[in-house]
Amino acid sequence: MSKPATLLELSCVGKQFGGLSALKDVSLHIKRGEIYGLIGPNGAGKTTLFNIITGLYQLSSGEFNFNGDSYQTTKSHLLAQAGIARTFQNIRLFSHLTALENVMIGRHAKTHAGVFGALLRNKTTRSEELDSTNRARDLLRYVGISKPSQTLAKNLSYGEQRRLEIARALATEPLLLALDEPAAGMNATETESLKALLQNIRATGITVMLIEHDVKLIMGLCDRVAVLDYGKKIAEGVPDEVRQNPAVIAAYLGAEDE
Repeated sequence: MSKPATLLELSCVGKQFGGLSALKDVSLHIKRGEIYGLIGPNGAGKTTLFNIITGLYQLSSGEFNFNGDSYQTTKSHLLAQAGIARTFQNIRLFSHLTALENVMIGRHAKTHAGVFGALLRNKTTRSEELDSTNRARDLLRYVGISKPSQTLAKNLSYGEQRRLEIARALATEPLLLALDEPAAGMNATETESLKALLQNIRATGITVMLIEHDVKLIMGLCDRVAVLDYGKKIAEGVPDEVRQNPAVIAAYLGAEDE
């Protein structure tokens, strides 16, 4: 059976927190193998929508389909099994573990050794551990971390810590890599390097979704972009279309009162 062209689809999604409506009838679809950006002014609902997609929040209304199947984002720990991996705006590494160990934690979702295998150290367990170690080293090189793999995560530069988070997410072999403000705090050189990395990741067939305040990065990187404002989607399309959309211009710059 051929894979559906659309990897993720949200239909009329709403989210309420008590009496506050954070999202209202948001519909969007992300195509397999594209880089998709989500932008909007502060308080537009980007993070809420991102957290629904990545399992931290349950939707209040609407439907969520992923990889051709109806999907309920009720248990965030099942994300990796479903094929979704995410990073966070605030770096969440195990700072006192090595770079290698951080990535190997991401590989845990792809291993099968149980408690007895870990205790007995049988052949299968040893083989899995060696495979995870080699794969983790490959990912560290792939994302461009030059320091030795035994370097503690806390001793990496800020940009390398960002890349380490991406490596850990890639270790789960995701279909969708969801990035929360990946360029936050980066200088211009680091941002350009990140852009190249994400393009390389997309070239391997992994779909990428990101929310980001750096509109220049979004417009220069993404195949398509959606814009939220006050919990509603006000635009969606290729960057040039979105950039010229009057509703988007008004949301970011304000509109003159009639």
